[in-house]
Amino acid sequence: MSEFQDIIDSVKFDDKGLVSAIAIDESNGNVLMLAYMNKESLQITFESKVMTYWSRSRQKLWIKGETSGNIQEVKKVQIDCDGDALLFMVKPKGLGAACHTGHYSCFFRELKNNKWESQGTPLFDPNEVYKK
Repeated sequence: MSEFQDIIDSVKFDDKGLVSAIAIDESNGNVLMLAYMNKESLQITFESKVMTYWSRSRQKLWIKGETSGNIQEVKKVQIDCDGDALLFMVKPKGLGAACHTGHYSCFFRELKNNKWESQGTPLFDPNEVYKK
């Protein structure tokens, strides 16, 4: 039994075995991204102190930054009142881009004049980083 088993068991995963995980930059409180975790990714995250998610589209574990180098080091973890959402304060590494588009945050589009407008400039070119 893992030292984290009781903590993981206290999390309320949905019917697909997932829980929402929000990553926030510990240095400034900016929301970086929302992703999902299953029990295995949560266990790995607790053990490694590196954000590891469950990719719903690829149906596999995803260590944040394993391809791009933009790792998220876990500094603090909180759970919401219902136990069905997790909040991670992280220290971004590498170029500090959380988004696969190369942006600092996945929340880089803002509603202006009834349309989504991109804010900021990507920190890397995803076509170069994620070559197939």
